[in-house]
Amino acid sequence: MADGSEQRLGMIGTGRMGGPMAERLLKAGHRLVVFDTNEAAVRPLVALGATAARSALDVANQAETVFASLPTPDIVRQSIIRPGGALEGSRIRYFVDLSSSGAIAAAEVASALAARGIRALDAPVSGGVAGARSGKLTVMASGPRDLYEEIQPLLAQFGRVLFVGEQPGLAQTLKLLNNLMSATAIAITSEAMAMGVKAGLDPSVMLDVLNTSSGRNSATQDKFPKHVLTRGFDFGFSAGLSFKDVRLCLEEAEALGVPMMLGAVVRQMLSITCNTYGFDTDCTSIARIVEGWSGCEIAAAPKTGV
Repeated sequence: MADGSEQRLGMIGTGRMGGPMAERLLKAGHRLVVFDTNEAAVRPLVALGATAARSALDVANQAETVFASLPTPDIVRQSIIRPGGALEGSRIRYFVDLSSSGAIAAAEVASALAARGIRALDAPVSGGVAGARSGKLTVMASGPRDLYEEIQPLLAQFGRVLFVGEQPGLAQTLKLLNNLMSATAIAITSEAMAMGVKAGLDPSVMLDVLNTSSGRNSATQDKFPKHVLTRGFDFGFSAGLSFKDVRLCLEEAEALGVPMMLGAVVRQMLSITCNTYGFDTDCTSIARIVEGWSGCEIAAAPKTGV
């Protein structure tokens, strides 16, 4: 593969995660062609020097290495391997899936692309929008080792890159497990915080204690102090996408014969959250569901003047 600064790269999907990652590639000096069904998501990148494409296929007609950051496995399939998708492109040689699309879809996509002589790498990311903007994501990669070695300098623009194996979909499985644990942390922290508030504890004090004790987790350390106690519910990852990831994880677990009883409860919590507040509501809105059931509010005490 030629140096990324000499070839044109492609990005399919420039939303909340894909947009900041594309911006990092541009600011690193790479030539980039981009496509998103939402034209407004493309405009800031064009202003930075990107070339706007008309479709995913158009991206693959112009770029040798094509990245995708898309919301669901079906959209990945539609954009990449179905008729009119990127696999029909005249220039594409390498495909890198930054999405959380699951191992089943990853294997299907890799197989379809291989039939056209296109090599694929899974590289789902974790760290949220803030991590995408700052270049501090965790990138999990799986696929052919030699392809990973070539693509790794580009992935390093997004954050820390970890190779997890050559089997297609391994990185996707790890990403789903990570997201299951993240959602579980929100759910159990919601219950614990609601109980504490109902009993009369100050939620800010609770978090101070929990975060220096064995109960600390990603929700107590980040999501609750910044996005629940403030009543913003604006971490930046939707409950709908979290539900999708947990559902995919449980489906893969079932296929492997691994019981996930706690995971099933978290899936139901996310389903209730989506049905109550909508697919696009923030994943931290799980806390709002528990608040409603408990008859309390997990909020920071108002500041008093001196």
